[in-house]
Amino acid sequence: MKKLGILFFGFALLLTGCQEDQGYYLSGSVEGMEDGKKVYISERDETTRSLKAIDTTTIENGKFKIDMEDTDLPGLSFLQFEGVNGNVVFISENERINFDINKDSLRNAKITGGKENEALKEYLDHLKELNEKMLGLQQKIRQAAIDRNSEELNNIRGAKAELIDNDKNYKEELYKRNTDSYVGVMLLTDMLNMKSHSAPEVKDMFAELSDRLKKTPLAKSLEENLDNNLAVEVGSKAPTFTAPNPDGEQLSLNENLGKVTVVDFWAAWCKPCRIENPNLVKTYNKYKDQGLNIISVSLDRPGQKDRWIKAIEEDNLEQWSHVSNLKFWNEPVAKKYQVKAIPATFILDENGVIVAKNLRGDALADKIGELLN
Repeated sequence: MKKLGILFFGFALLLTGCQEDQGYYLSGSVEGMEDGKKVYISERDETTRSLKAIDTTTIENGKFKIDMEDTDLPGLSFLQFEGVNGNVVFISENERINFDINKDSLRNAKITGGKENEALKEYLDHLKELNEKMLGLQQKIRQAAIDRNSEELNNIRGAKAELIDNDKNYKEELYKRNTDSYVGVMLLTDMLNMKSHSAPEVKDMFAELSDRLKKTPLAKSLEENLDNNLAVEVGSKAPTFTAPNPDGEQLSLNENLGKVTVVDFWAAWCKPCRIENPNLVKTYNKYKDQGLNIISVSLDRPGQKDRWIKAIEEDNLEQWSHVSNLKFWNEPVAKKYQVKAIPATFILDENGVIVAKNLRGDALADKIGELLN
């Protein structure tokens, strides 16, 4: 009986050895590429944000295959091909993933295998459809503007607003089905970056994400961005900062708070900012004696201090404080305030609490008047 037991055990091992690898395995067919060309499996470098190859295989008889080392967590990965521009996006997971690829249409590659990549396909298909509809509406808006058809223009804008609202609802529904999927993290990241959802909304949804997914680098980065965004939400204490003024002297926010303080982000090269500046001057002149203070933070480029100072003089902005590290979009103060576009304004009360943001023209003046009176 002992010998029989050993035989059964040996037969079980034999069966196990004959089974296909159920881990992270890639295979596919490639049309239009020569045999011998390399296929690179790449990931995005978190530091440089560029793609780096982590493994490679070659095309043989129009096909490729590679048994990858199993991954602890899913992540965004890319197939790149020797001598070919572009890449194929997929999610690494411990499944057999198959690709059907055409050299001239990498973005339309067909990917099968694994629940992560099924969810990714659903999301990418939605984004493609959304983009096509949005481009169509933009063309109609331009034509209606040329025709000066205000009724048609309003109808199209209403359709655009409905499309945006439907997109928001769809992403929320898709997320509910993917709280344990890497696509769930991608959805939350897009919601925050595209500002379709507020930081508090995304924070609440992030809490529903599985503990496993919260360990991914993308989720950790998202959580950090959420904390930074929440720090500049209305009702939060404004981030403190110290930065050099045009004379090179350090100026701090805390030492320059008025009854109401506007932190204004702009740049000499920013045309919308320069157009808005006269409104800012008008508002300042109206309320400066009642306690309004302005600190303008410039996102001008390195080596262009002269352009910054000239713009201050040309737009009559010398009346209030100005600071800049002249680091363009890497301006440290702008990063603290999560500024991704300018002009941007933050209105603070006498305690440095953000009470409103991104108001311009009459809306800005009215809010300041309301706070001071």
